[in-house]
Amino acid sequence: MVRLITSQARQVTGKNLLTRLFSVSARLREIRDVQTLPRRLLPLYQESGGSDLLSLQWPSPPRNILIVKKLSAPAVTRSLIEFVNHIMSTYPALSIILEPKTAAEVHASFSIPVYTSTSNKPLSASTHEKVDMVVTLGGDGTILRASSLFATCHNVPPMLSFSMGTLGFLGEWKFEEYKRAFREVYMSGSGAGDRTSVLDDIKPTVADEEAESQMGPTGWSSIRGKSMGSTRGARILMRNRLRVGLFTPDGKLINTPTQDSPDDTEAANGRVYALNEVLIHRGKEPHLAVLDVFVGGRFLTEAVADGMIVSTPTGSTAYSLSSGGSIVHPLVPSLLLTPVCARSLSFRPLVLPSSTPVTLRLSSKNRGREVEVSIDGKNMGQGMAVGMEVRVWDEEIRHGKNDWRGGVPCVMRRTIGVTDDGWVGGLNSLLKFNYPFGAD
Repeated sequence: MVRLITSQARQVTGKNLLTRLFSVSARLREIRDVQTLPRRLLPLYQESGGSDLLSLQWPSPPRNILIVKKLSAPAVTRSLIEFVNHIMSTYPALSIILEPKTAAEVHASFSIPVYTSTSNKPLSASTHEKVDMVVTLGGDGTILRASSLFATCHNVPPMLSFSMGTLGFLGEWKFEEYKRAFREVYMSGSGAGDRTSVLDDIKPTVADEEAESQMGPTGWSSIRGKSMGSTRGARILMRNRLRVGLFTPDGKLINTPTQDSPDDTEAANGRVYALNEVLIHRGKEPHLAVLDVFVGGRFLTEAVADGMIVSTPTGSTAYSLSSGGSIVHPLVPSLLLTPVCARSLSFRPLVLPSSTPVTLRLSSKNRGREVEVSIDGKNMGQGMAVGMEVRVWDEEIRHGKNDWRGGVPCVMRRTIGVTDDGWVGGLNSLLKFNYPFGAD
């Protein structure tokens, strides 16, 4: 009888242990609210004399990483799981943030919780407060989608992009390099000591020191190799954006929040940014759009076309290029004005100084009711009627020496013996200038 009771007790104890282990495992694999994470760190960008690129300087190790992947791509999903597993084992202090759909798809594959947004606060609003760094797995469309999450944010986190899509103008790294690439970004800013700032004239704030002290041995000191050295910071290409506003005929700014963030305060103030381009197009209307174009406050022309593109140098290799626009290096401070299928063949694309404001007003001669306005491929959700204006300004990103705010900081790949940004070689390999006809 005693043996039977003991045996039953062991079975009950074993069941309880399995239940507890399953419960712990379930908690580790759960999806959590991104709002519970600490506030984001704002890095600095150090200028260097030998290059137009900047050097990324973290005041303390980054903590919250947003990963955006290409949708409906099983191979990219497997790469995401591999990447996150590496992050978990090598950088245990980091928290992983995913888009809601991605989090629901892959969270069961991890032994740690992942973070995402709730229905109360969309991810595009949460990212402004919580994300230290962005990693993209996909093509140029994935990078634009990640950038659109910060379309109303003035300080965009550094963006590390792995080229895994059909286009690669913006993607800098191959996925096979992800361990080296991520370590380079994570360690950028660590000095000779585990927690020494590279910049002698910039001291970490009290909040940064407290945040890092709570990490214990999981900050920079836990990574093999520790300091990258003051000259080994991650290289940053600061891509400028366009600031866009939609105005009524009497000059009042229309609240044009993005679809992902209907209650965003910055959008309500008219701070909506475009990384690639602003497009005004006739949409479903059969008639050509008639637009009055003003450059620097002066009337330029009445454009009759399918649409008009105002593009950044980054967007010069996108829709603007397909419409006959010039290719412009991303470091050239400029904006491009490109007509889409203009009725008059004499209306040619223009390259203007970045400081030149551009206004596009829908003319009273326009035969359709409204035209559509989109930013980086996303409709603004507000049609443009006769007399309304789209005003475009360049985003100011440099405010003094080593004071860079705004733009999209993109992590560039370091190539031995090459000191430029790699744009020249990359452009030729993608567009294949003078490539022989019929060659494989």
